[in-house]
Amino acid sequence: MKLFGKLLVASSMIVLAACSESMPQEIAVGKDQCANCKMTISEPKYATQLITEKGRLYKFDDISCMNDYEVSNTESTGNAKTYVADFPSGEFIEKTTATFIKGGDIKSPMGGNTQAYKDKAAAEKAATELQATLTP
Repeated sequence: MKLFGKLLVASSMIVLAACSESMPQEIAVGKDQCANCKMTISEPKYATQLITEKGRLYKFDDISCMNDYEVSNTESTGNAKTYVADFPSGEFIEKTTATFIKGGDIKSPMGGNTQAYKDKAAAEKAATELQATLTP
């Protein structure tokens, strides 16, 4: 009877894990590769992640790489969740909630030259300091 109980608990945990929502993973700097350009991810504060509706996770080294990938793969990315790194903290946030700044003195890995911010005031301050512009 004890074995049955343990098996029931174990199988329940597996089912719950399988049904749980996929979340972004930590970037393995110098090991993870961009799904679009195949460059090794070396600057995690510019990294992004895309998780398809089926739960497949793709990592990118630059916001522009993820955007290019989405455009080129609309059949599998239509309902995907996208995450960007909050530039000050490196924490992944949903792309739809981020404030972006672009251009100026920003130099990102693939030349997208865009940074994401969780806090709009921090984005505005950084834009002024970096002579960048806020983008939608």
